[in-house]
Formats: sequence, structure tokens, C-alpha cells
Amino acid sequence: MNLKVIVAGTIIVGALIFGATTFMESNIEYMDFESAQNINKKVQVKGKWVKEKESSFDASKSQFTFYMVDDNAVEMKVVLDGAKPNNFEIATEVVAKGRFKDGYFHANELLTKCPSKYEGDGEAVKKTL
Repeated sequence: MNLKVIVAGTIIVGALIFGATTFMESNIEYMDFESAQNINKKVQVKGKWVKEKESSFDASKSQFTFYMVDDNAVEMKVVLDGAKPNNFEIATEVVAKGRFKDGYFHANELLTKCPSKYEGDGEAVKKTL
């Protein structure tokens, strides 16, 4: 067989395998805390920050710790690698990306959903009707 065909075939197969594994790793599912405890892969958990519980930043480890409750009302300690996001205090929802380990949810990314400045309470519309 031609050496060029063998080399080209090997490169194509390698690229397909690399692409498939990269896609599988980037495909992060939404789960609740209970399901995240039973699976050993990176997941996303959506919920709300429990403002009544303590939150802190450990500068020596560069970790932000807070408590979050998911959509099934399960409360969990979340440890984020990095600092607290700037808009964390005004967030209406939080999405933590990471995995469950050592009795808490270890996040490496945190997304916040903030209230829109364009949303109103509806009073202006009611007054015009």
C-alpha cells in the first residue's frame, strides 16, 4: 500500500477520535445535587445562593465558599476555584459547573443570572390601561 494513504488514514482516524472525546468532555449535563453525587463527571447544577449561610474567600487557596440550594430544595456547600463573581450578590440564579467530591460540590466555573434592568414590576402598564 502507498505510504501516503496509510499516513493520511491514520491522521484522519486520530482526528476523529480526538474530536469525539473533546465533544464528550464539553457536553456538560444539568443535574441536581443528588444526581451529581452519584456520577463522577463534570456537571452543571442550577439553583439559588443561600444568603443566610456563611460565604467566604480563602486567599491562600484562591477559593470562594458558599451554600446553594438546587431546584429540588437540596442544600449543598459549593467551593469555587477562584474569586467571587462581581455580580454574585444581585444574582437571581446561579449555575455551578464542576463535580461532587469530599462531601461538597467542587466548582471550577460559576455563572450568574442577574435581574434585567429592562424588567419592570408592571405598574406603569397598569396605569395606562
